[in-house]
Amino acid sequence: MTVGYKIIKKIGEGTFSEVLKTQNLKDGKFYACKTMKQTINSLEKANNLREVQAMKRLSPHTNIIQLHELIYDKGTGTVSLICELMEMNIYELIQGRRTPLPDQTVKSYMYQLCRSLEHIHRCGIFHRDVKPENILIKQNVLKLGDFGSCRSVYSKPPHTEYISTRWYRAPECLLTDGYYTQKMDVWSAGCVFFEILSLHPLFPGANELDQVAKIHNVLGTPDQSLLQKFKQSRAMQFNFPPKKGSGISRLLPSCPAPAISLLYQMLAYDPDERISADTALKHTYFREIRMGEKKSETLQRISENVDGKGNIVKLAHTWRPTKLGKHCVSPQHNLKRAADTQSRRNAPDPAQLPRLNMAAHGHQFPFPFSAIPAFTFNHKPTLPPISPKKCQTQVLKPEDEMPCITVKTFCMPPVERKEGET
Repeated sequence: MTVGYKIIKKIGEGTFSEVLKTQNLKDGKFYACKTMKQTINSLEKANNLREVQAMKRLSPHTNIIQLHELIYDKGTGTVSLICELMEMNIYELIQGRRTPLPDQTVKSYMYQLCRSLEHIHRCGIFHRDVKPENILIKQNVLKLGDFGSCRSVYSKPPHTEYISTRWYRAPECLLTDGYYTQKMDVWSAGCVFFEILSLHPLFPGANELDQVAKIHNVLGTPDQSLLQKFKQSRAMQFNFPPKKGSGISRLLPSCPAPAISLLYQMLAYDPDERISADTALKHTYFREIRMGEKKSETLQRISENVDGKGNIVKLAHTWRPTKLGKHCVSPQHNLKRAADTQSRRNAPDPAQLPRLNMAAHGHQFPFPFSAIPAFTFNHKPTLPPISPKKCQTQVLKPEDEMPCITVKTFCMPPVERKEGET
């Protein structure tokens, strides 16, 4: 047994590893210990295992199982991964259940599963073995685990053909010699989605041919153009008689329409037409969850920027210094300057009117850059009514050393000065 941990019980076993519930002798916390059946020659090779590298790259993330410690036994060559302990997996959750899960629970689990897939795909990894047993739950928080079969999205095909569990294997994995991409994870997640809704698997094939037949029974046979594309990357030829599938909606008569829509997009036969994990998060089915997240983020920002007395302690938005000439000014200064500029625009200085009148017919005149306002507003300034009859035309010769700008043609009425004004 690994040093510093006490075995509580065995909680799972697979082809390449077994999982034990253990307790840390120092802090008394419980962890899941995954011990590899494969022997490793050195600690360096243990750290370079694909699963270890993937878990380090993907952490921390709310929906990815976290690796706490790696323990290498030099005498036996065994490697143990100490991970956070979860309550159960999806298979254990729905096994033997007779009543469907609440709609909101299913929606929350699928949203978190799509978030985990979006994260790993964005990090350049695809899982290749998404199934209920590898999706763990604790207090309604879902985490994707078991990255022993993961692969880089940048690796060139062909990949291993029989990597994914058969019931959740995508058509491109079944009908090609290993020419598949990260879209296979989305297909597997769609199968899990159906299983959570219906409490039974969607395509429980007994073998490879039966697996393809069960897919065709529901989705129908694909177009010949797609089959021809699959044949180009398959040594063994195949032909399927045209068949119309029963459809997913008939298997889930009480399922809401947005969920059926997302299911069809996740289970698209052609991987090029299949929805991505990132796009799935933006689907109408998850609209309420997205709105709830935005609301909670807004409330959190408000609570962080307002003290107990209701006073604003800092600006809620992210500010970057604005460079004006050689100086950087603060947001407060920018806001004050913007207000002053707006005030000046709404009430033109009478002293400027002669200069505007001189430009009434489009003449160019010297205008120093220092006088150009630093802020531009979409509104039009409030000006006195135009009086074309009273316009005066004056010619101003621009100075060679000063830049010039062109002002649009308009006329201003003469301004009557009040007594006492200079």
